[in-house]
Amino acid sequence: MDGSAFVSWYEDDKFWVDFYPAMYHEGRWEVAVEEVKQISGLLQLAPGDRVLDVCCGPGRHAICLARAGFEMMGVDHTATYLDIGRQRAEDERLEVDFILDDVRQFRREAGFDAALCMYTSLGYFDDPDEDRVLLENICHSLKPGGRLIVDLSGKEVLAHLFRAENRTVLADGSTFLEERSIVGDWERVNNRWVLDREDGRVERRFSVRIYSGEDLKGMMLAAGFETVDLYGTLDGTPYDHSARRLVAVGLRRP
Repeated sequence: MDGSAFVSWYEDDKFWVDFYPAMYHEGRWEVAVEEVKQISGLLQLAPGDRVLDVCCGPGRHAICLARAGFEMMGVDHTATYLDIGRQRAEDERLEVDFILDDVRQFRREAGFDAALCMYTSLGYFDDPDEDRVLLENICHSLKPGGRLIVDLSGKEVLAHLFRAENRTVLADGSTFLEERSIVGDWERVNNRWVLDREDGRVERRFSVRIYSGEDLKGMMLAAGFETVDLYGTLDGTPYDHSARRLVAVGLRRP
């Protein structure tokens, strides 16, 4: 990385590569199979639909959706993750178009029947207007009547389930420590991640903006979606006191 230029944490490939074992262990790949069934239901996918996976990472959901017969494109900023996705798709003889691009710039006018943005991929940017631009790009990339699903850890859910520290032992024996603190008026979560592995320790600090259900719904409506429905899980339960996630489904104006 060029030390003469500032690179935000989310643009630093080394961050994503270092913490890949913690974020994308095999258990995460396995659970994606069931998640895709739920996503398909909320998006009302039809056979042969063309689907866009925004901030697709290594392609957990894109590959599962391709396996189910949908025409898939995944977009991400991390080249290493896209290489992993391409190899996994090739191993299964699946066709997934993995694109290296900045989601603040990527747009394919009316090119997709549906889109997904999973795993708290909204909220990285310092300026919330950039989140709005991302949503506008997705909206314009959908055909009229197309749907987008956004999956976040919502502000209300965090307030209910907040844990300042979580420690996990991974399958390879590494220890993954997550420390969190709320900053501002519940505007962001500051994170400290530490991965202790056989070849040494990796530590990073970063911050993610958090949205309430009302915040996210308003931003999606402002981005061009005609309606936005909120759910507390991917299987469509209400966004209420028992919610486990903030899941929003937006409909582009027909």
